[in-house]
Amino acid sequence: MLDNPVKRIVIVGGGTAGWLTAGVIAAEHMANMDTGISVTLIESPDIKPIGVGEGTWPTMRGTLRKMGVSETDFIRECDATFKQGAKFAKWVSGAEDDAYYHPLVLPQGYEDINLVPFWQEHADKVAFADAVSFQGNLCERHLAPKQNTTPEYAHVANYAYHLDAGKFSVFLTKHCTEKLGVRHILDNVVSINDHVNGDIKSLTTQNQGELAADLFIDCTGFHSLLLGKHYQIPFINKRHILFNDTALACHVPYESETSPIASHTISTGQCAGWVWDIGLPTRRGVGHVFSSEHTDDESAEVELRNYIRSSLAPNCKNIADELAVRKIPIVPGHRKVFWHKNCVAVGLSAGFLEPLEASALVLVELSAAMISEQLPATRGVMDIVAKRFNEKFLYRWDRIIDFLKLHYILTQRKDSDYWIDNCDDSSIPDGLNELMALWRYHSPWHNDFTQIDEVFPSASYQYVLYGMGFRTQAPTTSRRSNNQDIAMSNFQKNQQLTERLVKGLPTNRDLINSIYRNGLERN
Repeated sequence: MLDNPVKRIVIVGGGTAGWLTAGVIAAEHMANMDTGISVTLIESPDIKPIGVGEGTWPTMRGTLRKMGVSETDFIRECDATFKQGAKFAKWVSGAEDDAYYHPLVLPQGYEDINLVPFWQEHADKVAFADAVSFQGNLCERHLAPKQNTTPEYAHVANYAYHLDAGKFSVFLTKHCTEKLGVRHILDNVVSINDHVNGDIKSLTTQNQGELAADLFIDCTGFHSLLLGKHYQIPFINKRHILFNDTALACHVPYESETSPIASHTISTGQCAGWVWDIGLPTRRGVGHVFSSEHTDDESAEVELRNYIRSSLAPNCKNIADELAVRKIPIVPGHRKVFWHKNCVAVGLSAGFLEPLEASALVLVELSAAMISEQLPATRGVMDIVAKRFNEKFLYRWDRIIDFLKLHYILTQRKDSDYWIDNCDDSSIPDGLNELMALWRYHSPWHNDFTQIDEVFPSASYQYVLYGMGFRTQAPTTSRRSNNQDIAMSNFQKNQQLTERLVKGLPTNRDLINSIYRNGLERN
């Protein structure tokens, strides 16, 4: 078996994880040609995707482009809008004016100079994100990251997307089956059959019979049918670090067809969690993720409806009481390993943490990319690839956990046990505690992390740290004097760029409307 070539891939489960993985592999390995890799996706007609995530990371642009997706078609058919970052409100003090941005652009001059020490001298006059980037100012004005003459996937300001997860799955299904050669089977898996060496040999389905493959990809969501249930790979619970275990989600209509579309995810702190608010063309996706140990469903729903009510005009406030709310249970954590024998898990079957910072979808993209890029030629090579994959993604999950927890540990809120408990040392990972000790004396920078392709680079840590009011001890004058002029020049460049872009970019809604009418220029 070690010499057997890997030519047939079966993906179990659809949704965003299944179809993104199918599309990435099929596009790179020419599944639509007789000489290519065979890619089959089987999903149950009885199980609907969870579809909790509506935010992406900028990597999605590259993923869709590699799959041959037209950005115009994607925006039109998936109710997609442009996302330029996240605004965190009421995470520091809980006051009405408490807010900071985590934009998607790097700080001005980031490759050459760390601007934090120079900004801290003026921290009382300007927010860190505004001093080093223009994107917060674009978001405050609901501006788009490009013009209607900017080609597909190109940008003026770095961007990701907000989208309708259900429509995205339908769109990917059509693209993968009609253009990329993915075989689609709607059926239920009734048994899993093994080789004598423990590999999965085939799946027995209810109507199609036996389905054999060389590599099986588990995209069955929280069920984790292959990796979790069949192979009994343990689940590592992280609820002692990330407390949120329940979400309440709903769709909120706009007051009119001309209502502004937010250019960013809005995350607003609550008593025992936070509310997300995502703008799509025809509605907002709003939800409350919270810790059931610190509040109950009824209280959380009251907070959610109060948030929605406060965001509506006086004549529309009754809408908040009429909206249907869907409950989604969450178990924060991940599998002990993600690739075992000839089975690899992607998406919720590998794990989930919480909706903060769109980490779920970016892990799907990164997993699909590495599987495709390092697709083992033979079964003998597969164990080497699996070992590398597990090492890479255990590192990535740990770093994402650190980054998400960072949002909580600097809060000054003392109004509930939830915020107080999040600052308890027993809930903070050792690695994050070490970095926090380090950052008291120097701000996050390139060499603080070991991977060249970090999910969240040191710039992201800067935005959160200094947005939350953290302070790093100023370096000695001798260490920074030579860079004073360079720093001031970069601050000035950012200010000039901000003024130019604020004047020259359309609103998010205007650009979306233009794309619906005329489309974007294709490269």
